[in-house]
Amino acid sequence: MHITKVEIHTIDLPLHEPFIVSYTSYDSMPAIVLKVHTNTGVIGYGESVPDEHVTGESVASVHAALKHQLIPAVLGQNPMNIQQIHEKMDDALVLNGAAKAAIDIACYDIIGKVSGLSIHTLLGGKQEQPPTIPIVLSILEPEVLAKQAIDAMQAGYKEIKMKLGTDPLKDVERVRTVRKAVGPHIPIKVDANQGWKTVPIARQVMRDLEPYRLSWVEQPLPKGDHSFFKRLKEQTSIPLMADESLVESQDLRTFLLDGSVDFINIKLMKSGGIYPAYKLATQAELFGIKCQIGSMVESSIASSAGFHLAAAHRNIIATEISGPTRFSTDTGNLSYTIPYVNLPDAPGLGITVDDEAIERICSHIEVVS
Repeated sequence: MHITKVEIHTIDLPLHEPFIVSYTSYDSMPAIVLKVHTNTGVIGYGESVPDEHVTGESVASVHAALKHQLIPAVLGQNPMNIQQIHEKMDDALVLNGAAKAAIDIACYDIIGKVSGLSIHTLLGGKQEQPPTIPIVLSILEPEVLAKQAIDAMQAGYKEIKMKLGTDPLKDVERVRTVRKAVGPHIPIKVDANQGWKTVPIARQVMRDLEPYRLSWVEQPLPKGDHSFFKRLKEQTSIPLMADESLVESQDLRTFLLDGSVDFINIKLMKSGGIYPAYKLATQAELFGIKCQIGSMVESSIASSAGFHLAAAHRNIIATEISGPTRFSTDTGNLSYTIPYVNLPDAPGLGITVDDEAIERICSHIEVVS
C-alpha cells in the first residue's frame, strides 16, 4: 500500500457564538481537512487547526507546508508505517506541528480502516473510564459567566474550564463569581493563555485565587522562558500546567529537570499528531507528570483523534476537546452525552465524515499527486 494523492480542503468552521481567549476572539475557526488516497482505494481523513499564538502557523502557512514539503515527502510511502511517515516529514520540515498532525491523523485513519480496528484499539485499548469534557467558558463579564456555569451544571457538565488573562483584577472577580455560583465542590480549572505576562503579576493573581480551590492554572506566563514557571511554582500553592510552553520532548525535558510544572497539556496540533503525542504522554508518565489532551477547537475529525489517544493512555487524566459542540456545521458525526464523548469503536477514526458539509464550508481545494 502507498499514498497516491492528497486533497487539501481549506475550510472555515462556523461557531454558534464567538470563542474569546486572552489574545483574540474567534467568530469561526479556519482549518484544513486532508483526504489521503491510497493505491488500494482506502482514504484517510486528517485535520489541521493552526494558531499563530500557539503553533506558530496559519492556515496559509499550513497549506504551503503541506503542498510544497510534507505531502511530496510522503507520496509513495506506506501510510501503515507511521514511524517512517514522521521521519520523512521531519526530514522535510522542522516543527510545523499542525501541518504534520493532518497527515498523521489521516494515516492512523487508514491504518484502522485496513486493520478493521479503532485507533484506540491500535494504541492499546480503552481505559475503563470514558473521556469527559468540561464546559469551557470564554472571557466574559462575571455575572454572565456565573449564569453560563449554572446552566452548564444543569446540562450535565461536571467541571468548569475558565479562560482568563486579559485583566488580572477582573480575572479574580470572574473566578470568585463562578465559584460562588456553583458551590465549593465543582472542579474549576483556569487558563490564562500567557496573559498575565510577568511573574510578579501572575504570583499576585494566583495568591488572590487560592481561596477558590482551583484544580490548576494553565499557562499563566509567556511561553518563551521556561524558568518563569520555576520562579512562580516556588511562590504559589496552586498546581501549574504548561501548554504553549510544551511543544516537543525538549520542552518536557526542561520542565522535568527543574520540577516546575505539575501537569502538561498535550495537543495534537502542537506535537504533530497522535504518534508524537503518545510518546510525550509516555515520557511524562515516567516522571509522574499527568497529562491533559487539549485542542485548538477542532472539528469531529481531529477531535476524534484526540479522544482515541486520551482513551488509550492511562497517563492522560483529562480532556478538553469540545470543538464539535461549538460548531453549527461540522465535518463529521462525533457526538457527546454530556459530559462524556460517545467515542465510536468502528475502524479508524470511527466517525462518518460528511463530505457534503466539508464542501459547503470549503473555500479552496487543491490536489497534490
